[in-house]
Amino acid sequence: MKYTQLGSTGTFVSRLCLGTMTFGGTVEGTGGIGGLDRAGADAILGTALDAGINFIDTADVYAGGESETLLGELLGSRRREVVLATKANARIGKGPNDTGLSRIHLAEALDDSLRRLKTDHIDLYQIHRWDALTPIEETLGALDDAVRQGKVRYIGASNLFAWQLMKALGVSAREHLARFVTVQAFYSLAGRGVEDELAPAMLDQGLGMLCWSPLAGGMLSGKVTRDGAEAGSRRGRRGAGNQFPPIEEARVFDIIDVLREIAQRRGATPAQIALAWLLSRPVVTSVIVGAKRVDQLTDNIGAVDVVLEAEDLAALNAVSAEPPRYPNWMLTYNAASRVPAGHPAPGPSWIVGQTPLRAE
Repeated sequence: MKYTQLGSTGTFVSRLCLGTMTFGGTVEGTGGIGGLDRAGADAILGTALDAGINFIDTADVYAGGESETLLGELLGSRRREVVLATKANARIGKGPNDTGLSRIHLAEALDDSLRRLKTDHIDLYQIHRWDALTPIEETLGALDDAVRQGKVRYIGASNLFAWQLMKALGVSAREHLARFVTVQAFYSLAGRGVEDELAPAMLDQGLGMLCWSPLAGGMLSGKVTRDGAEAGSRRGRRGAGNQFPPIEEARVFDIIDVLREIAQRRGATPAQIALAWLLSRPVVTSVIVGAKRVDQLTDNIGAVDVVLEAEDLAALNAVSAEPPRYPNWMLTYNAASRVPAGHPAPGPSWIVGQTPLRAE
């Protein structure tokens, strides 16, 4: 396993993070994602730890809290071996304050997560999404209190716009509060929207990205074809409203074709190539992988040893490229004239439109 810093902190985490959304619940109740019982979850966790994965992500809402409960029971004395992350915001009760990012809800949700996870602290406590009804000052104040109390080591966010992230970081700096060190986001060959504004903002501020659904709900595993999805897979359960995350299938099938070609050339699987591409991105700290079978997880773990050559990256970047959206396309006009003739070109981040994310 390979390791890297958690954002700009001094803590090191594995390049692959075990996602536990598959732990607990029922197949039907979790939209085909969950359903692993104790034995199945234990096998997945053991495989991950044996492979050197020291980063585990869950959330209080996964399987109605069963994911945290199972994980806490299974970790036991191995708790100190891992960097443990969980999330809060989603509704977890019927009361008016059983959701959101208010001081009341965060305090209660954190204590509940600590109890279910059987631990006295969370290494990375993340807001699951923005709460437009709660001032960010209140949310960050509550999170800072949790850090000062020793219940939380670092804080992170998930599913934010770039402006929301920058506003939060500004408030943290102004009020001398704990700041976000990571952002979880959907980032994949099948969906590169974060490259417009969020990823450049994170690079500028020294935050690390944690990628969820890196295979776009299994689409990039290579097991889904234009003729249909593998029976029983999440994408195959079309009648159950499981087309998540939403993608442009026609374009994704072109990506899958290239993944298969590169995989055959490199002696790897399409899923490994898709994960290796993400691991090559400058903003990515760790890629979250979830599995319901040990062989799936083992295959994903193999991605850390895949080395993509320049020609592979060029082919993947070309087939997955998305049209530049405003203001990115505007920023490229006359950009070269900003540098005097004969002067060395500046680094690749001098304008958003020409960061390493777009220089392909």
